[in-house]
Amino acid sequence: MKRFFPILLMIICLCITSCSNKDHKTTLSFYAMDTFMSIDAYGENSQAAEQAKDRVLELEDRLSVTDKNSEIFAINNGLSVNISPDTLNLICYSLEMSEKTGGALNPTIYPILLEWGFTTGNYRVPDPQRLSELLENVGADKVTVNGGSISLADGVMLDLGAVAKGYASEECAKILRESGVKSALINLGGNIRLVGNRPDGTPWNIGVADPLGEGYVGILSLTDCAAVTSGNYQRYFIENDTVYGHIIDPATGFPVDNDLLSVTVIANDGTLCDALSTALFVMGCEKAEQYWRDNRDFEAVFVTKNNTVYVTSGIYQSFTLDESSGSALKIIE
Repeated sequence: MKRFFPILLMIICLCITSCSNKDHKTTLSFYAMDTFMSIDAYGENSQAAEQAKDRVLELEDRLSVTDKNSEIFAINNGLSVNISPDTLNLICYSLEMSEKTGGALNPTIYPILLEWGFTTGNYRVPDPQRLSELLENVGADKVTVNGGSISLADGVMLDLGAVAKGYASEECAKILRESGVKSALINLGGNIRLVGNRPDGTPWNIGVADPLGEGYVGILSLTDCAAVTSGNYQRYFIENDTVYGHIIDPATGFPVDNDLLSVTVIANDGTLCDALSTALFVMGCEKAEQYWRDNRDFEAVFVTKNNTVYVTSGIYQSFTLDESSGSALKIIE
């Protein structure tokens, strides 16, 4: 069995011109939530980036599914714990999004991920009967919220990995803004959160990675928003010449295998982007397009296996296809 490490979710194309003193750049790079992260903030308040980093680490301590001192670990193991507003709000949000997406986003998928080895690195193809048994414990209806307490049915375990980084990016942006930072790029393992424009007043250029190559399929010109990409090309293993990706379909317990290679979601809320990038990828292109038509509170870029890039109409004018990718471009209306 061969193991592969994640590649970058998005390629960030930054062509920053020379900065004046007031556009002084502070850069922090660190490792948290099982990924590499960075914060680039422009302005004189260099402490703001440190405060944002500390907030990410605080959230990791609360939300980690493997840390024995975390709130999520305590909930999963039936231990007594004082649940923070962060954890309670994210659990409630995940349950709401699970219902809204028809279960495509599912915060109770953790036992399935464990069985596949995606949380430990000990990758394996599970026994189908074992997966069938574990699927009995998957479902948002098996989580009960009563005021400030959470209870789980037997065998149920929570994992907020599909929303945690998006939420953390929003918290970082809030801290930077409150500190007077008007231009920043927050990259939490490919979860991109932009504050304002670039220092020179122009939009940020964010490259959407080519799932089948080392380049990118196109560039998004964005201002003051979030952009998150999901796809099974980012983390996977191969066994008996079959590729198994890390995004699991909650309906089957197997890695998603549909017409999509990647989904990029753009919105004003990083938590929403994080949740929907996973959910829409699980749905497949046709259902994902319909979900966009029914909701219209986000924009999206879908890269499909037939070498076509579908872009929703609200972001179409801000997307430039890289013709060298060989992809066709179509608008979703």
